[in-house]
Amino acid sequence: MTSTALSLGTSAPGLVVLPGVYRPQADTWFLAEALARERVGPQTEMLEIGTGTGLLALLGASRGASVTAVDVSWPAVVTARLNALRRRLPLRLAHGDFAARTAGRSFDLIIANPPYVPAPATQLPSHGPERAWDAGPDGRAIIDRICASAATRLRPGGVLLMVHSALCGTKATVNRLHRAGLAAEVTANVFVPWGPVLRSRRAWLERQGLVAEAEEWEELVTIRAARLGSTRRRVRANRLSRPGRPAGGTPAGLCVGR
Repeated sequence: MTSTALSLGTSAPGLVVLPGVYRPQADTWFLAEALARERVGPQTEMLEIGTGTGLLALLGASRGASVTAVDVSWPAVVTARLNALRRRLPLRLAHGDFAARTAGRSFDLIIANPPYVPAPATQLPSHGPERAWDAGPDGRAIIDRICASAATRLRPGGVLLMVHSALCGTKATVNRLHRAGLAAEVTANVFVPWGPVLRSRRAWLERQGLVAEAEEWEELVTIRAARLGSTRRRVRANRLSRPGRPAGGTPAGLCVGR
C-alpha cells in the first residue's frame, strides 16, 4: 500500500434516511473511494450486500452498472427505493438474507459494508438499528459468510470490495478469502475516531482484549478480492493508506466510526 492522505466525504445532499436506517459514515465513504477506483460501466453486474440508504449502489448505477442491492431491513429497502426514485436511477432491490436472495446468480463486482462491531450477544439482533453493526462476539458473523460465498458469486475476473474494522481481524478475512480461491489483499486503511457504538461498550471490549485501555481510534480496512480468470476488466486498484494514528483532533472532513 502506498501512503497518501485521505479526504473522506461526509455528506450526500438530498439523501433520504428513514428512522432506524444506517446513515452513511466513515466506513461508507471509505468504501465509496474503493468503488471509485474500480472500472464500472454498462457491462458491469454489481451486487451490494447490506445496502442501507442505497448510496453505494446508486454510485454504481450512476456509472451505468446493473445493480442489485440487498438488505435484511425493510426500512433500509424502502429508503434505498426512495433514494433511487429521487435520483431516477434503476436499482434491483431485494429484502432478506443476501445468500438466499442471490442464489444461482453471479456478479462482476460485489461490495459490502457488513455489520462488524463485536457485541456481547451471541445471537444477532432481529430488529432495530443494531442490525447494521452488531456481529457477534468476534464481529465476524456476516463477514465469514461473505468470505465463504464470494467465490461462487463472482464471475471470472470479478471483484469483491469489503470494508470492516481491524477489531474483527484483518488477517482472518484475507486468509479466508485466500482459502476460498480468491486473490485477496488489503488495499487501504484509515484510522477514524471511535463512534458512539464502540464508546458504549468500551468496558466489554477491554475485558475481551479486543482494544487497549483508553483506545480512541478505530482502524478501518478495505479488502479487495479477485476471482482470477479470463475476464480481467476490473483488475485495477490504486492502493491507499493512512499509516499510524493521527495526532491531535479529528481531521477536517473525516467523520467518526461506528
